[in-house]
Amino acid sequence: MHDIRKQQLTAWIRQTASDLGFSQVGIAKATELTEEAKRLEAWLNKGYHGEMKYMENHFDKRTDPRLLVDGAKSVITFSYNYFPAEKQAEDTPKIAKYAYGKDYHEVIKDKLNSLLAQLRSTQGDVNGRGFVDSAPVMEREWAKRSGVGWFGKNTLIIHPREGSFYFLAVLIIDLELEYDAPMSDFCGRCRKCIDACPTDAIAPDGYLMDASKCISYLTIELKAALPDVFRKDMSNWAFGCDICQDVCPWNRFSKPHQTPEFEPHPQLLNMTKSDWQDLTEETFQTIFRHSAVKRTKYTGLKRNLDFLKPLS
Repeated sequence: MHDIRKQQLTAWIRQTASDLGFSQVGIAKATELTEEAKRLEAWLNKGYHGEMKYMENHFDKRTDPRLLVDGAKSVITFSYNYFPAEKQAEDTPKIAKYAYGKDYHEVIKDKLNSLLAQLRSTQGDVNGRGFVDSAPVMEREWAKRSGVGWFGKNTLIIHPREGSFYFLAVLIIDLELEYDAPMSDFCGRCRKCIDACPTDAIAPDGYLMDASKCISYLTIELKAALPDVFRKDMSNWAFGCDICQDVCPWNRFSKPHQTPEFEPHPQLLNMTKSDWQDLTEETFQTIFRHSAVKRTKYTGLKRNLDFLKPLS
């Protein structure tokens, strides 16, 4: 493709993504993630994925986007802000901020599909697929590679003007675009996330997560009974955990999102400690019907809430 055309198309994608509400857009050449594949294999071999056996599946596709989309030439990574204007009371069981509103899979996937449809309407038969945390795609590696942010010590992508409270989404297409460069790492000597993690899930030097110790894993991914060894370390989290983000200095730049779908259910922020402990299945269905919290089902959330109760 002629450079001017590449330049115009790249600019069009950035503008269209912005119009759809995405914050950052990073573009990288579709190629095999060779070094990242080695790190993923080592991580899996250490058992850091716990019971997330799906992480072992489709290894080749996970590390090479050309196996997901025939003729793939570009991997576009988008970030989407979900930082809420209001938060739960500190003395109540907490859920991660990303789950306050409507399930992000649905909201973001609709926006990706819209962008791809508009792209096809202007460019013709474009082969492409959008991914929102639902396929073997290493979103954070592509975000790092394309300058959406740097890979922080808490293993999340951090942007110097926006922090880390945002979703990542990926669009793989068979068109050549202008590619971005990675961003410098600005974590420096800071170790607030490492020191704040109550379960020591983050490696002593950062940049590595033992997911099997992470509160998010324990409250969402783990289907068995929660291990007693973590009983005193849950810090009142009933679904997910935001500790390593809440303490990150870069999140002082987080600004409330402007997406109505991500607004919390009216009852959520008013729930007291007793409301949570007395949660019925009917109330669960009312408040979390469209939320990512429904992934745990009522029984899973109730298990987590019971685990937070002090032993008599």
